[in-house]
Amino acid sequence: MDLASCKNPRILFQGDSITDAGRNREDPWNLGCGYAMMAAAWFKALFPEVNAAFLNRGVSGDRVVDLKARWQEDCLDLKPDLVSIMIGINDCWRRYDHNDPTPVEEFEANYRTILTQTKEMGAEIVLCEPFVLPVMEGQENWHEDLGPKIQAVRKLAREFEATLIPLDGVFARAATLQKPAYWLFDGVHPTEAGHALIAREWLRHVFKLEHL
Repeated sequence: MDLASCKNPRILFQGDSITDAGRNREDPWNLGCGYAMMAAAWFKALFPEVNAAFLNRGVSGDRVVDLKARWQEDCLDLKPDLVSIMIGINDCWRRYDHNDPTPVEEFEANYRTILTQTKEMGAEIVLCEPFVLPVMEGQENWHEDLGPKIQAVRKLAREFEATLIPLDGVFARAATLQKPAYWLFDGVHPTEAGHALIAREWLRHVFKLEHL
């Protein structure tokens, strides 16, 4: 998003529990306590003249098919100028804990549906890669399922001219500096440091804030 021409934008964060981050459903402006709140807080502190409004509609446990089911109410009706989506880890995880896999073809098709609707609305799009680090037993094998979904997200980013936040690589690199659980306490859900890392990468990619 071009800061020079950006005034009063409405920015929507969408996704699963990583985005949800314990937000208060009774308060439509509550951002939870994760990366969405951190990114919004830094942006508002650095650019008060922009007067940006941030919304969070992440829902814990969601897969891409769940986003599709609620996209009208929780995205299109809100008329955002920019939509940031982080989804996909539950599409992978359910294969391993509930024997309920999501084929990558279905994942991509459902994702394309919501992106098409968002593009038609005229909103800018940010796609955040799903990610995992090996913390719990067996997670070292999850990329067998997650890897093709990450590739699908990258393909969709190209197709829809979206900004891509390459978080799987970001966390892989971070895990060379500290053990995986330092960033993602169960291999999926971020710690405070993990959420801050996402927020920094989000601001760097979306608003080109390289100094953070």
